[in-house]
Amino acid sequence: MPKATWNGVTLAESDQCQVVEGNQYFPPDAINSEYFKASDTQTTCPWKGAASYYSLEVNGEVNKDAAWFYPEPKEAAKNIEGHIAFWRGVKVEV
Repeated sequence: MPKATWNGVTLAESDQCQVVEGNQYFPPDAINSEYFKASDTQTTCPWKGAASYYSLEVNGEVNKDAAWFYPEPKEAAKNIEGHIAFWRGVKVEV
């Protein structure tokens, strides 16, 4: 079962992930929301749409914009709507 960890804690775990471009997108109900802080950062993907970000905070350490999601993706990416993916040192095990 895919699991995302950083700084010694499990951020998300689910067997309902969607894989897009090699990234595991975890469903919203699979994350441990206590570690997620909303970020003002946004980026745009030509085919997925506008991405929003979360910074992670674990044991007083912050990993800025280490998680992203598409709140309202374009039609081609509707299967990952609201799902969360990780980077910047977050370990995702499959």
